[in-house]
Order: sequence, then structure tokens, then C-alpha cells
Amino acid sequence: MAADDRRVIAEWADTVRGPVLDAGSGPGHWTAFLGDRGLEAEGVDLVPGFVDGAAARFPHLRFQVADLAALPFDDSSFGGLLSWYSVIHTEPERVPVIMGEFARVLRPGGTLLLGFFDGAQVEPFDHVVTTAWFWPVDAMAEELARAGFDVVQTYARTDPGSRPHGAICARRMEVLG
Repeated sequence: MAADDRRVIAEWADTVRGPVLDAGSGPGHWTAFLGDRGLEAEGVDLVPGFVDGAAARFPHLRFQVADLAALPFDDSSFGGLLSWYSVIHTEPERVPVIMGEFARVLRPGGTLLLGFFDGAQVEPFDHVVTTAWFWPVDAMAEELARAGFDVVQTYARTDPGSRPHGAICARRMEVLG
């Protein structure tokens, strides 16, 4: 966990009221981080092996297999949603569906913290497992606005020897259109 990531996520987590979903929880370390900060946190991931591993490492937390485009939760279930590098492998045409699901499961006024790779344009690149996508912060902010979010804050950084990072904190609007 990069120190900058920990700081951004901790600052966001301290503002969340209500349960929080780690959407694309992978090995569960961010779900545990949120739980350790006193939040009622649970994680979902598409990969059963990640879910099994996270559940074994953090048995006090809930994890389940789920598709980010069809989350198994009622409308307005969460006060916060963390999606930290969880949509980087999603083809750009599918991103609006996922952002719509994020808005659906968040309570009005709930917040999303989204981490991704920042780039000059939406474009694919080779990543460890499969193709990933760069997104300009402004372009991702536009996707969030279309899904019913107000952007609260954006972040961008480039660590030596790694790809540029972007993050957006956004609040779900009171009424989804």
C-alpha cells in the first residue's frame, strides 16, 4: 500500500457515514483497512479466488463474488463505496454501466472514491493480467457526472518509475436522473 494511497483513502474514509463497500476488493487489504478505521466494510470481487483468499485472511469481514455491473445489493445500501483500481480492466464502453451501479447502491449524499491510471486520453495498455485502460481525470469525472455524481475532489500523481495515478472523490446526487 503506497503511503499516498493510504492517506487519500483514510481521509475519504473519515468522512463516510454508514456501511462501505469495497467494490473490486481483490485480496481484501483495503476492506480490512476500512474496517480497521471503524467502518462497517464489506468487499466484492468478480474473481472467486480473490474472494476466498480475502475471506481466509480477514474472517471478521464479509466478502462475496459479484460483478460490478450488477451488484447484489438494494438501492441506497451504502454510505461509501471504494473502487480502488477496480475498473482499470473495464472496456470504456462498459464503464458507464458500472458507474450507474455505484450510484444506485450509494445512499443520496454517499461518496465514492475511485482510483485509476491517469493518462492523456482513454487508451489501452498492457498490464500484468490483461489489458488495462488509462483515463484522463476530466474524462472519468464526466462519466461520474453522467451517472449522477458531483465531483468533490480530484487527485493526480506520478510516482517515480510507475504509471500516473488518478483518483476522484464524488458524492451521489440526492436525485438520480
